[in-house]
Amino acid sequence: MKTIKCMMDHLYWADGRILDALEKNETKNKDLLMLVRHIAVAEQVWLSRLQGKGSPQYSLWEEAADLTAIRTMFEENAERYRVYIEGLQESDLDGMIDYENQSGLPFRTSVRDILSQVLLHGQYHRGQINRAFRLESAEPVQVDYITFTRL
Repeated sequence: MKTIKCMMDHLYWADGRILDALEKNETKNKDLLMLVRHIAVAEQVWLSRLQGKGSPQYSLWEEAADLTAIRTMFEENAERYRVYIEGLQESDLDGMIDYENQSGLPFRTSVRDILSQVLLHGQYHRGQINRAFRLESAEPVQVDYITFTRL
């Protein structure tokens, strides 16, 4: 559990850093705004599944213009994940979750693998956002795990 908790703390930190960079760069790029919103919504989708709820109410790919609303989503996600993870025992990580994806296809995945997906998915897309910053001649933001551990 210690590793999962630390990795989740990195996720909350990295989400905040990428939002700060988007604000600092005064990003108006609709694709980047959609991408950062996608990260936040995907976190919501997976938590809903972990909690045994459905996820069809979530739209993973929508345009977004308001970083304040997206930041609120990330803050709420962090609080909900903290509560969820505090309620887990090490043995719960191997428990299986039955859910349907956004297309309605059924799947069964362990809690451990779902949490790993949340962690890796966000990092992948934060890398895409940083690459776009470079292409726009903006400074990418450091979101590497090792940077987080050095704080």
